[in-house]
Amino acid sequence: MTKLRMIKAVVENLDKIKENTESSGLKKVLGPLHIWALGVGVVLVGQFMGWNLGIVKGGSLGAIIACWIIGILYICLIMVNTEMGSVIPEAGGQYAMAKYLLGPLAAFNIGLMLVFEYVMLEAADALVVGEILKTLSPDVQPLPYILLSLLALTYLNYKGTHATLNLNIFLTGIAFLTILVLLFSTKFYSPTESMLKIPELTNGLPYGWIGILGAFQFGCWFYLGIEGTVLAAEECRSTGRSLPIGAVVGLITLMIGATATWFVCSGLLEANVLSESLYPLFDSAVATKIPFVAHVLFMGTVLACLASANGCITDASRAWYSMARDTLIPDTFAVLHPKYNTPYRAIIFLLPIAIAFGFTGLLDQVVTFSILSALLVYILTAYMMFKFRRLYPLGTIERGYIAPLHPLPAILVMVLSLATLAGMYFGYWINLVSGFVFYFIASLWFVLHRSKWLNVDSFMSANAENWPRPQGY
Repeated sequence: MTKLRMIKAVVENLDKIKENTESSGLKKVLGPLHIWALGVGVVLVGQFMGWNLGIVKGGSLGAIIACWIIGILYICLIMVNTEMGSVIPEAGGQYAMAKYLLGPLAAFNIGLMLVFEYVMLEAADALVVGEILKTLSPDVQPLPYILLSLLALTYLNYKGTHATLNLNIFLTGIAFLTILVLLFSTKFYSPTESMLKIPELTNGLPYGWIGILGAFQFGCWFYLGIEGTVLAAEECRSTGRSLPIGAVVGLITLMIGATATWFVCSGLLEANVLSESLYPLFDSAVATKIPFVAHVLFMGTVLACLASANGCITDASRAWYSMARDTLIPDTFAVLHPKYNTPYRAIIFLLPIAIAFGFTGLLDQVVTFSILSALLVYILTAYMMFKFRRLYPLGTIERGYIAPLHPLPAILVMVLSLATLAGMYFGYWINLVSGFVFYFIASLWFVLHRSKWLNVDSFMSANAENWPRPQGY
């Protein structure tokens, strides 16, 4: 009996140790469908607003050409991200990659860029929801509805990632279906009954190839945020399976939706009207003069904004939490909720920042800063891919996914990202300069001040111990 009691006591202690170990980090509860919902949920709102600003710079044809070319950028980016992300299964995505491949300063900048990419996107969501609610009645005050929505989504993220992304599966699926409802309501498949009049309504390429280059910036808006799937790598049940399946299927979903969106909007609205719309799909639905379709797209626009804001809260908080856990910023934000295992302090801290930017009312400025932050991350990610393959050639470390045709994907990511930055100069050069100045000042603050508190042992987590030494170490 005594031996049995001793064995039972040892088993109970082992169970307690296991429970404590599992609760010390984020829970592994996500599958491929959750990753799809996180990626597409964040991005799909870009088909309901923002992309049409590219018509001002590139014309209608320039906007769709930019959409397809930038689609190539994101296909390559998904390849690069997924290979490195499947090896580094930590919250933080590109930030975690930079931690192991580039060092503290680069990791700090990439983490900050990720936070602002998603916080600014969340702000754009809030801005569009406010504007579309005004269409219900001039007396409608959108502020209470926006605050309640963002508070509810923040609370949901506070309670747990699994429930959050389950909601995103529903919101994203319904929002995508509303695009198809609008598409089929135009009877595009019938030459005699179709409402679409694309040749008469588009304005072609008013500025030639320079206009296409300028439209790259807003072509990104069709896909921007899909790379955030790797931010939830630490929470995947099977990182090597969930990341590639969720991300690739998500990108296919977005490319189909983006083409359908341009096709319908350009066929129902004149180019000068479409380029100024805050919610082009809803305005296109109104142009059909079918009340049911207008109501459905109103709902779709709101749901897309909510799904995007929901995913942005998840992504931005994971980046902020990861930086705090590694002592790049105060570690008070690295505390996980004792019951829900969520980075609740990071989630709550970023909410008022998103709300503040949302109520500037400057949609194109908010969108531009989000895109700039993302492009800088893409360029650094492409560089990290070269370094990753050099330090860990194929066969030296287990990969959940191998990007084909290396180094072509990394080269295309870098070239197209630099081309998009060049295109941003036309009309948004002040934003470009301001963004670079902001990140330069942030870097100075980190080097001269915050780096004094950097804990090297915390920065290089236990995961590093499981890695083989780099080639030629």
